[in-house]
Amino acid sequence: MMEILSLMILKPSSIIRINYLFAGGFYPVGFHVINIILHCTISVLMVDVFSILLGGLQFSNKGRRLNLAPKTSLLAALLFAVHPVHTECVAGIVGRADLLCALFFLLSFLGYCKAFRENKEGHNFSIFWVLVSVILGAIAMLCKEQGITILGLNAVFDALVINKLNVLELIQKLLHKDKSLENAVLLRKGLLFRITLLMSGGASILYIRWRIMGTGPPAFTEVDNPASFADSLFVRAINYNYYYSLNAWLLLCPWWLCFDWSMGCIPLIKSVSDWRIIALAALWFCLIGLICQALCSEDSHKRRILTLGLGFLIIPFLPASNLFFRVGFVIAERVIYLPSIGYCILFTYGFSLLSKQAKKKKILAVAVLGILLINVMRCALRSSQWRSEEQLFRSALSVCPLNAKVHYNVGKNLADKGNQSAAIKYYREAVRLNPKYVHAMNNLGNILKERNELQEAEELLSLAVQIQPDFAAAWMNLGIVQNSLRRFEEAEQSYWTAIKHRKKYPDCYYNLGRLYADLNRHVDALNAWRNATVLKPEHSLAWNNMIILLDNTGNLAQAEAVGREALELIPNDHSLMFSLANVLGKSQKYKESEALFLKAIKANPNAASYHGNLAVLYHRWGNLDLAKKHYEVSLKLDPMAPGTKENYNLLRRKLEQLQKKGSA
Repeated sequence: MMEILSLMILKPSSIIRINYLFAGGFYPVGFHVINIILHCTISVLMVDVFSILLGGLQFSNKGRRLNLAPKTSLLAALLFAVHPVHTECVAGIVGRADLLCALFFLLSFLGYCKAFRENKEGHNFSIFWVLVSVILGAIAMLCKEQGITILGLNAVFDALVINKLNVLELIQKLLHKDKSLENAVLLRKGLLFRITLLMSGGASILYIRWRIMGTGPPAFTEVDNPASFADSLFVRAINYNYYYSLNAWLLLCPWWLCFDWSMGCIPLIKSVSDWRIIALAALWFCLIGLICQALCSEDSHKRRILTLGLGFLIIPFLPASNLFFRVGFVIAERVIYLPSIGYCILFTYGFSLLSKQAKKKKILAVAVLGILLINVMRCALRSSQWRSEEQLFRSALSVCPLNAKVHYNVGKNLADKGNQSAAIKYYREAVRLNPKYVHAMNNLGNILKERNELQEAEELLSLAVQIQPDFAAAWMNLGIVQNSLRRFEEAEQSYWTAIKHRKKYPDCYYNLGRLYADLNRHVDALNAWRNATVLKPEHSLAWNNMIILLDNTGNLAQAEAVGREALELIPNDHSLMFSLANVLGKSQKYKESEALFLKAIKANPNAASYHGNLAVLYHRWGNLDLAKKHYEVSLKLDPMAPGTKENYNLLRRKLEQLQKKGSA
């Protein structure tokens, strides 16, 4: 549907296989239902998570966890559940990785909290649950790389909630080399030991991932993430920060949503005079203000919530921040799924502070309810856009009009529907926006080739292979155009270049065979088509061409053998039945030929040639009435069918002669 790039991750396939079995195949409804169930499960778990983050971790005498913030935790969970930025994760199958990651992410956090169920002061803890938390974090990372950040968040939670650590006070003691740190809470309550377990677990997970997937980073291109390819450190830094501000804006105002933000969607900021610098200033003004409050507030409850909110907002986002390695996107709404937890914490806490100070609390409650309803409506609208490729791609035109990939996808969708004129317009715009967009050039060249505008098609395809010399599909299509222009040597060279870059390329062997057939190089043609069928046994066109060529050259026995071999591999292909039936008819195997013709007609009753050739068979066989019937059906379907009218007239004259003889 569209080009999707991901980070270096190992996504589990077992859940897809289970989904496949339950859905009875690759039916979209089954996959959508599973995604919805996962999101609902995560949203329910969020009530527990938010109750801990907003209300603290306390247990009753019976070891049951107490919910000290029932209303605010429910509000935060509702806000998370209906946030429109999550639509991509839930509506798209590619979001399955993010949903599974979030599920195990939350289970890891809740498991870590269970480690302190048996005590009230944090002196004792369960190593078992700490290890379970690490394992769940590992599973989260296997779903998506963001999952490993839960280990860092567990450490932050331990320090702030379990050990009630004052970060500012600790920093001051470190700066002044205070000796009282030796007996600090860090050591007394086992925090250092637990952090060591978390760090060791994280290091082990990363090592295992490295062993499985290797060390090399994915090969991203400049169009995927332009800022990361900028030569200037200043330009990279300023654009990365601008991307952060756009991600923050999507959380605050999720109205402008797009399936793809790459390929020129967001032009680079190259100087401080660019007005978009204001977005960076606003982001850092807010962040610095929140950090100051989180560190310096005299209210320990406020410090804890703000620090946890910022932690859950920032830490899960770090793998997508370009700080540690280059990522293959500018903005991806999927990667905001986990950071939105921090946003919901900060939003809900801000609302609770306002409600304490507001005199007219009903107005505030109506405002929050209004935000939730607006989010629900936006989710419904965005979900409807995800129902079809056309709606999804067209919705992106207003958000990212400078994105060449958006225009390309709209054009491809139109071309698939047969609207070539409109497709050409969007392909041309994609090439204009990105003059090095070889896929758009290739598709545009294909359409122009079909419209017999061969000169421009050749120019586009030649430019595509010049920009990307290993683009096998463009080399093949260039060969087809050159073949149509009767430049056979160049066409042959283009085909072989395509095969050089893609060893297993059955379609290219098929087209190469057609070239050799045009040049009467029959042996080479048969070898090329045989290669196509070896690489792709269900390649019906290659099988058909072999049968027809052998038939036309008088090799009926070999044609019959190839036809039978083809039908064993593709038993329901009516075109193969038709070709083999023709061969059998010429070999005077009338009964078997008739059976294949009738079977082909049953599969495709509106093919005039099928009825016409069956009529010829009956004509030869002497079944003149049946021949007349099928000639008439063929002419009804195609009055201009070549040869059929002449054969029909011959049959009528023969029938008239027989009738005269009979009457005499």
